[in-house]
Amino acid sequence: MIDTTIFQDKTAVYYTLGCKLNFSETSTIGKTLKEAGVRDARKGEQADICVINTCSVTETADKKCRQAIHKLTKQHPNAFVVVTGCYAQLKPDVITQIEGVDLVLGAEQKKDILQYLSTLSRDDNKGGAYVTATKDIQSFVPSCSRGDRTRYFLKVQDGCDYYCSYCTIPFARGRSRNGTIESMVDHAREVAVEGGKEIVLTGVNIGDFGKSTGENFLDLVKALDEVEGIERYRISSIEPNLLTDEVISFVASSKRFMPHFHIPLQSGSDDVLKLMRRKYDTTLFASKVMRIKELIPDAFIGVDVIVGTRGETEDFFEDAYNFIAALDVTQLHVFSYSERPGTQALKIDYVVTPKQKHDRSQRLLALSDEKTQMFYQRYIGKTMPVLLEKSKSGTPMHGFTANYIRVELENNHVLDNQIVNVCLGELNEEKTALCGVIIN
Repeated sequence: MIDTTIFQDKTAVYYTLGCKLNFSETSTIGKTLKEAGVRDARKGEQADICVINTCSVTETADKKCRQAIHKLTKQHPNAFVVVTGCYAQLKPDVITQIEGVDLVLGAEQKKDILQYLSTLSRDDNKGGAYVTATKDIQSFVPSCSRGDRTRYFLKVQDGCDYYCSYCTIPFARGRSRNGTIESMVDHAREVAVEGGKEIVLTGVNIGDFGKSTGENFLDLVKALDEVEGIERYRISSIEPNLLTDEVISFVASSKRFMPHFHIPLQSGSDDVLKLMRRKYDTTLFASKVMRIKELIPDAFIGVDVIVGTRGETEDFFEDAYNFIAALDVTQLHVFSYSERPGTQALKIDYVVTPKQKHDRSQRLLALSDEKTQMFYQRYIGKTMPVLLEKSKSGTPMHGFTANYIRVELENNHVLDNQIVNVCLGELNEEKTALCGVIIN
């Protein structure tokens, strides 16, 4: 039994790096500490506890994690500093050597942060690193976060059984596992009670949902679709080989799942996909895009692409570029390949230079802008429902249509978290949103 009286009137700050899944998990950690009596530190206030939730998807991510730790330990010199997340799981020995860090918690331990903090004292020196071997990571802790915006992010799955040659995530998060459909529905109902209107389903490999409970992703979305009070769901990144025709068909006829897909391609070259050890080829990927557009012509389709992986020759990149250019997709999320220690990709001989990576990224980003603006222009002059998001005073208000078109309009805080009909106008000056006018 934890004596929570020791946490009364303590203050905490939280810093999250990386994906939406991390933000969702930080939210759960914060809720746990709040229930024990810990409040958020006010701006400029010295915190008693610092929690840093880290990412390790690239070398740059690792660097940002170290910088964040240094920054927070200087800002809060008397705080207990707890580091968790993917970087903590993969590099606990490196983090414990950073001055000011008291506690490092791996993927299996972060759910028990209260227990570790309750025994931590600078007098008895019980800090250090607590990390379970990847193969022994078994627990699934659901989490749901709202953050500063309107959308909620619901973690439905964790871990990954896909050992792609370039990726360390399976080592950082363990095997694929999930909560039950019943528990996910309960979380969605809680969001509805709080007044939330939109939920994004998140995870490491969400299409793999059901492995640890004998259920499946299609049944999950069907169950969530019945939750009263939730107006919109969005499916975050889902592997193309797990995006079944049944799921696409269900979204097409769904009451609440939006016409919005995010599908990782990673490369448009079959040769590179083989080197990456991906579980599909370009033919399968193209068929998924075609099926979506057949059933849901207005669907927004975002695509992840990695450039400069080992083995990506100039010819392979040109194959990839041409394939992507021909796809009827809306937006590209472009990442430059980063060497990850311990991955199989390091055994591939051909290395792409930093300049080549940069040049290829720029070409794909330009292609992405072209595709996005063409998609947006199709809707100029139309009136569409927009869910408006909270914005800072004095700045324009933004929101999204059902098919994820970003809309900009005059600020009116009364309309936070409201769905209103908006007539869509021309692109804004930055070409990042369509200007809109509310239609009464």
